Amino acid sequence: MIQKDHLIKRFIGYVTVDTESDPNSNSTPSTAKQWDLANALVEELKSIGMEDVTIDENAYIMATLPSNIDKEVPTIGFISHFDTSPDFTGANVKPQIIEDYDGKDIVLNAEQDIILSPEYFEDLLMYKGQTLITTDGTTLLGADDKAGITEIISAMEYLIQHPEIKHGKIRVGFTPDEEIGRGAHKFDVAKFGADWAYTMDGSQVGELEYENFNAAGAVVSIQGKIVHPGYAKGKMVNSMYIATDFINSLPRMETPEHTEDRQGFFHLHHMEGEVDGTKLHYIIRDHDKEHFEARKAMMQQLADELNAQYGFERITVDIKDQYFNMREKIEPVMHIVDIAEEAMEIANIKPLIKPIRGGTDGSQLSYMGLPCPNIFAGGHNFHGRFEYVPVESMQKAIEVIVNIAQLVAKK
Repeated sequence: MIQKDHLIKRFIGYVTVDTESDPNSNSTPSTAKQWDLANALVEELKSIGMEDVTIDENAYIMATLPSNIDKEVPTIGFISHFDTSPDFTGANVKPQIIEDYDGKDIVLNAEQDIILSPEYFEDLLMYKGQTLITTDGTTLLGADDKAGITEIISAMEYLIQHPEIKHGKIRVGFTPDEEIGRGAHKFDVAKFGADWAYTMDGSQVGELEYENFNAAGAVVSIQGKIVHPGYAKGKMVNSMYIATDFINSLPRMETPEHTEDRQGFFHLHHMEGEVDGTKLHYIIRDHDKEHFEARKAMMQQLADELNAQYGFERITVDIKDQYFNMREKIEPVMHIVDIAEEAMEIANIKPLIKPIRGGTDGSQLSYMGLPCPNIFAGGHNFHGRFEYVPVESMQKAIEVIVNIAQLVAKK
């Protein structure tokens, strides 16, 4: 398989390019700096021998590894995104390489006393003796999803260098702006031309996912009334107090920090307020479609009840669906999950089939006509200073991609 040093060099080359996306931008990609890595990826795909390498006006990259067999088999695809989350800075990433990890605390930044500890992040102990790539504690790493890109390109390179490994036509695709929910918005499924695909965008080794949240965003706007506080009796309406009533009326235990597995939640992720007006920004998540619809209805009902109490429409709720559970689109073609599961077992990996507590390009692509389960890319603690990826996990992901290519060719 791909040499470890070569893999590390490739991955570090990607993560040290700032590709943070911007939810407040209307362009695609949402930040001009995403073009820096996108253009470099195009040249790299060409250099390893991929064919039909294209990049469109929105920075969507596609390329082909032609079939090397003389029978018709399905065309499969592998997809990852090159932007990083705006939740935490991805500028000036300084990766650290921890050889032969000993299972103890890792000092990410001595000056700022930032420690990556297995006492808090227990998953670290799964990787004793392995090579970890971490941050320096001041940025995210970008393994989400530059590990996926590293794995896809490395797998294609390996197949090109080993023509004795038989495979059908393989398409690869790299997208911008996944981290702000737009990764698949301008993806040309017809042009991609695959029968199905896999996103390489999961976490620990073995993850295989074909369920994700149904998702919506909600903006709750509360109208107040400002007057001089010295003469406010019977006149002032403080929107922030009404906002507090709204927040406290939603189920307190149905929030991200109190839920797991298939349990849904309401998440207040941002708010701004003054006496005269307050806005609450929520995301609504649930795997079950009926429960999802009930959550949206609950927010509107709560606004209606509070408005009735105040005798005036002080609260308005604007809810917009974002994506849906891809299980509905994957279950009719479950053989594509079975193939990925078998590919992992061949690589001596125990498949961990579980629902995604989040979203994925694969969800939107599945509803666009490209069934697209999600496979592990190996990273942990995404979107923050404690992010890390074991190099051996990336090697295993490459092995899974190659195994999938071979299995499809044998079907």
